[in-house]
Amino acid sequence: MPATDVAERYRALLREIRDHDYRYYVLDDPTVSDFEYDALYRRLVELETAHPEIVADDSPTQRVGGLPRTGLTQVTHAVPMTSLDNTYSEVELREFIRRVTEGLPAAQALQFCVEPKLDGASVELVYQQGRFVQGSTRGDGTVGEDITENLKTIRALPALIDYIEPLVLRAEVVIYRRDLARINVRRIEQGEQPFANPRNAASGSLRLLDPREVAVRRLRLFVWQCVQAERIAPTQAEVLDRLGQMGLPTHRKHRVCHSLDEVMQVLAEFDQARKELPFEIDGGVVKVNSFAQQVQLGKTAKFPRWAIAYKYAAERAHTRLLGITVQVGRTGALTPVAELEPVQLAGTVVSRASLHNQQWIDGLDIRVGDTVTIEKAGEIIPQVVNVDLRTRPPGAEPFQMPDRCPDCSTPVMRRGEEVALRCPNPKCPAAVKQSILHFSRRFAMDIDHLGEAIVQQLVDRGWVADVADLYELTAERVGSLERMGRKSAENVIQSIAASKDRPLDRLITGVGIELIGQVAARQLASAAGSFSQLLDLGPEQIAQQLSVIEGFGPKMVDTVRVYLADPTKRRVLERLFALGVSVAPFLHANATLGPLTGLSLCVTGILSRKREDVHQSIIAAGGVVHDKVKRGTNYLVTGAKVGQSKIEAAQKNATKVITESELEQLINGNPDSDEILTNPG
Repeated sequence: MPATDVAERYRALLREIRDHDYRYYVLDDPTVSDFEYDALYRRLVELETAHPEIVADDSPTQRVGGLPRTGLTQVTHAVPMTSLDNTYSEVELREFIRRVTEGLPAAQALQFCVEPKLDGASVELVYQQGRFVQGSTRGDGTVGEDITENLKTIRALPALIDYIEPLVLRAEVVIYRRDLARINVRRIEQGEQPFANPRNAASGSLRLLDPREVAVRRLRLFVWQCVQAERIAPTQAEVLDRLGQMGLPTHRKHRVCHSLDEVMQVLAEFDQARKELPFEIDGGVVKVNSFAQQVQLGKTAKFPRWAIAYKYAAERAHTRLLGITVQVGRTGALTPVAELEPVQLAGTVVSRASLHNQQWIDGLDIRVGDTVTIEKAGEIIPQVVNVDLRTRPPGAEPFQMPDRCPDCSTPVMRRGEEVALRCPNPKCPAAVKQSILHFSRRFAMDIDHLGEAIVQQLVDRGWVADVADLYELTAERVGSLERMGRKSAENVIQSIAASKDRPLDRLITGVGIELIGQVAARQLASAAGSFSQLLDLGPEQIAQQLSVIEGFGPKMVDTVRVYLADPTKRRVLERLFALGVSVAPFLHANATLGPLTGLSLCVTGILSRKREDVHQSIIAAGGVVHDKVKRGTNYLVTGAKVGQSKIEAAQKNATKVITESELEQLINGNPDSDEILTNPG
């Protein structure tokens, strides 16, 4: 066959496959079966194998290539990826529109572009000369991580577009519910923890070091913003239309509104339709449509003044309580758990929910067989919040917590006036498993691939009795576990080895000293200076060094002293040190002077950033973080869904309540911060 005929046939086959990719991954409306698509793909592979000189850079076969990386490099965004202010209230949305209206000349007509708020992982995309050249995570908004190769595996993302000017886009990476179900089946078969929701799955997938593993997860992507978009069109809605015409994947659900009533109508329609969508949304985004008006309105230190996210209230569902089991936590605390008839809630199937303690059960009068209402606390943890007494079956009996540990049969006890019952056995297998899972969590030692199924087998076989044993495991031993392949075992061992470099505060958080959370762990690590110096602290030194730390009360000092004096716990710490875990000197924040110097703050509620990131911002600005509102706490920084108890504690201790955006004003020295600083508690 002549070379020109081969090239023409190749280009036609590429166009056909790209069209099918667009219909499947963007429109969700395939026109061929999987069998027919696979046949086309095989023809493409055969043609490229026979004629390697014609292989195009943007061929579907070139989307996954190269060896796994050893790490992720940082990328600085040319324009920061700022967060949006958010609300759950129509009243606050009305106030937003009032501020926007007053911020513009009276003669200007006002339009809003209303879009679904996609619940995934935000990324930045860069095109040069029509070619996709770089992709990165949001990170802290200013600096993200390079995930270009992983994003290339997303079939909806075109490698080439018909637009040669530089283009910087913001997009959301999501996983369809049906694909998440398939992924979780695979993870369970491999002995890994299933993903809790599509957002976690998308975010976790983007940071994988092996693009080949990313490719099998069928990530999707929707573009929702263009940086310097006014070069393309004068409004947000027109830009989204134009990006779609370029072949870029957009959600195609944006609507232009002219009043609050129209905005609320569209938000209600999104809410009603979200259960039918293949991907997750958790609200809507309301933006001033005109880019010229967006410039006029400007931004605060944290948020643009021309946009707001309207979050939907936590979903509730009704189901039947099939039974109540009791779990043993890492501290030995017994927690009752509701076993439910499976029900859909906020995008996931829920079959278990927290019942907290005996007082909670008695207060709601929860009994097996009841029809109960469940809600996701903070949109994360399912809990039973109500009981329909009208449907209670005859003979339903009140529930009583056991008097012996359900795992090791040790008689349970209650410490002082605590509500919780505890198993006092330090070797209780259930408590050991939970302590290891806690140690491996992201906010502690961040050990990937060490899921519940693996930990359970390791403890049950007697190979792991404490967290130090993790660092003496071998790939051969882990590989002998049920449903554990060689590659998965190597991933576990590599993740454990990588965790040795975590800083001391993460280790302290991981070992779980009572009353010592992430904030106190950072303070303790800073006071000690290093792991070896922490081990060298005597009782008098502990009392002397820790009692002067802001927020470290006598009980906290005492728990540290008791923990370090306990022979069993000390042996584990000494083994960890001997194995090279967290042995580097602790590098605490260098900021001794800053806009928050001399101020203490507590953070609560659902925030636009991870709480750990907010804490770091406060510390870097010279402030002190309190884990709860107490005497001397100057500010309570609030997000959404703040508990009444925190507000009451702030009132009791004369603590000033501020929003996350007001915190940013304090940190950035915004002129408006003078008003916030008045009478800070």
